[in-house]
This record gives sequence, C-alpha cells and structure tokens, in this order.
Amino acid sequence: MAFDLLIENIKGLVQVRESTPTFLSGSEMAHLPILSDAFIAVKDGLIADYGPQQNSPKQAKQIIDATGRFVLPSFVDSHTHLVFAASREDEFVLKIKGATYEEIAAGGGGILNSAKKLQAISEDELFDRSLPRAWEIIRSGTGAVEIKSGYGLTLNDEVKMLRVAKRIGKETGMVVKTTFLGAHAVPREYSKSDYLKLVIEEMIPAVAAEKLADYIDVFCENGFFTPEETIRVIEAGQKAGMKPRIHANQLNRSGGVQVGVKMKAMSVDHLENIGDEEIELLKDSGVMPTALPGAAFFLGLPFPPARLMLQSGLPLAIASDFNPGSAPCGSMPLMISFACIKMKMTPEEAMNAATINTASCLEILETHGSITKGKVANLLVTQPIPSFAYLPYRFGSNWIEHVFLNGNLIQNKSN
Repeated sequence: MAFDLLIENIKGLVQVRESTPTFLSGSEMAHLPILSDAFIAVKDGLIADYGPQQNSPKQAKQIIDATGRFVLPSFVDSHTHLVFAASREDEFVLKIKGATYEEIAAGGGGILNSAKKLQAISEDELFDRSLPRAWEIIRSGTGAVEIKSGYGLTLNDEVKMLRVAKRIGKETGMVVKTTFLGAHAVPREYSKSDYLKLVIEEMIPAVAAEKLADYIDVFCENGFFTPEETIRVIEAGQKAGMKPRIHANQLNRSGGVQVGVKMKAMSVDHLENIGDEEIELLKDSGVMPTALPGAAFFLGLPFPPARLMLQSGLPLAIASDFNPGSAPCGSMPLMISFACIKMKMTPEEAMNAATINTASCLEILETHGSITKGKVANLLVTQPIPSFAYLPYRFGSNWIEHVFLNGNLIQNKSN
C-alpha cells in the first residue's frame, strides 16, 4: 500500500487502542496506552497502520521524522460557544473590580450583551468573525468540536448562529456538532413565560426544519431557567429529534444534574457546584459529567471535584467552554493543564477525558478520540519533549509542532 503520510521514529504514540467500544470510567481513566519507538501511517485521511518502528513501511508521499517527539490524537472539545460577535473585556474589568457574574447579567451584560452585538451583524459577518477562532482551536490541537447557539435569543439570530456553525465545519474540515441553546437567557423585552413559548413553539420547529442542531441545551441555573422549565424545553427538543445536554450546577446546586439524569442527557456540563447526592445519581446513568475548568478558573469558582468523582466510579470529560464572557480561551492543552493542576487529575486521566470521553459525548467515538486503525487521522506532533507528563506541566506553552486534520498538514492559517 502506498501511504499518503508516514510519521516515524516517534518517541511515544499516545492513546493507542485496537478498539474503543465505550467511554472510560473511574480507575479505567488512569490507563493511557503509549507505544514507544513507533510509526503511524495514513491513507485517504484515515489511520491505516501503526506499530513498532522496526516494522515501519519506510515509504510514503510525505514522511515526518518524529525523533524525540510524541504523537497524539487531536482533542475533542465537547462544549463551546465558539460563534459570537464580539469580545467582552469590559466585563472582565468589572469582574476584576469585584462584580459577580449575576450582577453583570442583571445589569444587561453577560449573555444579553453578546446577544445585542450578534443581532446587529449579518450571517456572513458573523461567519467571518467566528472562523478565525475555529482555526485557532485547530492549531491548538482540537480536531472535533461542539458549537452552541444561545447568543441570538431571537428566531432569526438563533438560526443564524447554527448556520454559521455548520459553515465552519464545511470550511475547515473539522467535525462540528451543533447544539440549540435558545434557553440561554431571557431577553429584556419578554416575560420568561412568553420567551419559553417562543423557544418551544417557534425556535425549535425552525431549527429542526433545517436540521441545524444535533442537540438541545438549557442553562439550568438560579436566575435563568428552573429544572421544571428545563424539562419543558428538553422534551420539546427531543420530540424534534434533538438529544439533550444540560448546563448544570455552575453557579449553584441548581437541580441541573437531576434533570440531566431524568432526561437521559448526553452530558451535564460545568459541575462547579456538585455534592454527594449528584454524584450518586450520576452513577451508572450513562450521562457524561463534563468539567469546564477554563470557566471555573476565569470566574474564580470551585473546580469540579474530579478525584471524588473518579473514586466514585464516574466517567469524566473535559471541554473548554470557549465563550466571550466566562471562558475566553479554546485551548484544550490549557484545559488539560488546569485539570491536572487544579482538579488533581493525572496527565493520563486528563488526556482520556479530553479525547475518548469527549468523543463519546459527541457520539463520534467510532471515528475520533484515539489512535485506532480506520479512525480519522487527526494527529498532533509535539516538539521534542522528555515525557508525556511534560505536556500539562508546561501549562500555557505551545508544545505542538505539527497538526494534521483528516491526514492533511494544517498550515498557520489566520482566516
């Protein structure tokens, strides 16, 4: 076979698995298979072969010498708000001066601020502003991503966001899963009951008609949407073919985890405020607990208790929550460092959480998340490094030398 790409003399080929039948839980997450002195070969955008360097085929259209380097599968980021109109550094300064997330939202900032800015621009302009962020996360190692709506808060603007998210996938070649998050906040001109009626009776049917969303999400949080309101929206979305995932327990123990388990959600995300009751409920539920350490760091919130969750036998995923208000960073390497430093996860556990478990959460584990024959060749080649643990240890540094998406080398694109 004539391979398109051969990476040889690899110091460590990370996350090598013959198959990935399901996500990893509890003590399983501590095991990360790494093949030393290895090669990997790519054909037609897929992983075609790998193994000990002594068995390397030696011939390919493109050959990369990875001496002293590790090769990893690209990260899967299962929770982002990548499509937005403008940054919110003015609110960042308010936070520095002591304002809380809730106070900023009550003053017309937060989600409503982002909605106002997004409503003022066209779909093409929104695409042009969002696309560079997509290339940014690709260059930092993300090979598949979930993108939510929720900054439109009108029928036309929610649809606009989801169309842009779909366009990003077509433009970049990155797998993009989309989530309808119309129930993100209540616009000032609506009562909550009237806005929920709009979400359920108009937005969900319109999104479903264009097949714009794989999932439906609700910000189940004090001051936003109650568990009962969340269930109403989720049920409407399920009838329209969207699977649920929940913003749960970010600012308070809001009941979001309970809703997620009851509604058989794909995931419950945030979990900065979680207790024994929620952990017990999540056991054997099939719902993926997802930590967003960038948001906890940026807002000064407690980090999810990863050690307690893993010791209880739960699975755990890690995503970036990339958004302009509470997590303006889409770097999955930095999220892994945060997980190790602040959540006391081992490097192996954090890597599994950001690949296998996030891929499972987005229902793409058959094609992403590991070095497995037949999976998509989304690969990272590191700079020369002493060990795998060096990667989260060197938090904030750019240790990626090459990125391959669908087997193609990604150049340093700025658009």
